[in-house]
Amino acid sequence: MYTGKIVCVGRNYAAHARELNNPVPESPLLFIKPATSLSVLPGDFPIPASDCHYEAEIAVSVGRTLSKVSAIDAQQGVGGIGLALDLTKRALQSELKAQGHPWELAKAFDGACPMGPFLAADSFSALDKLEFTLHVNDQLRQHGRSADMLVGIPELLAYVSQHFTLREGDIVLTGTPQGVGELHHGDRIRLELMGGSVWHGTAKSGDAS
Repeated sequence: MYTGKIVCVGRNYAAHARELNNPVPESPLLFIKPATSLSVLPGDFPIPASDCHYEAEIAVSVGRTLSKVSAIDAQQGVGGIGLALDLTKRALQSELKAQGHPWELAKAFDGACPMGPFLAADSFSALDKLEFTLHVNDQLRQHGRSADMLVGIPELLAYVSQHFTLREGDIVLTGTPQGVGELHHGDRIRLELMGGSVWHGTAKSGDAS
């Protein structure tokens, strides 16, 4: 059973910030999902009965302890690359933001992070050349490139390590591109990491609240 933490980054793609009418942050916007938010792809994954939006993201598995490291050292600490969904109760998140409250009620519920297995980092030529897609019911919804991130993966890990020690097995979600939208019971998703693998799943409501 996974027991680590999942550190997430908000608004790391300018186009996604604009589509939700959010300002582009001057530095990475961080929040954490607990181990209990993880669910495993491929296969069925739980979603809330209503108000559940998908956000497809590149996921980084940490390969060794990182604490207050440079971007160069952080890059050496990348253990694996995968894909995940940052499931979000969007209306609730909007209410929390309007009140100046933390987002965890909208982001950290049980099952809020469906994730596929990780591939070895050396399977990819460069961290700034990663590309991925999300299809929902065979329709392309999101297409992201790590080159379009406001803060690249090594720099992002280094920034996180200034605030939270990252331990081996911890996971960092690197932000979502534009195209987020609502998931419904029975929706079929396909996450594809270009040059890597494809993971399928089916959303099942009522198992997460």
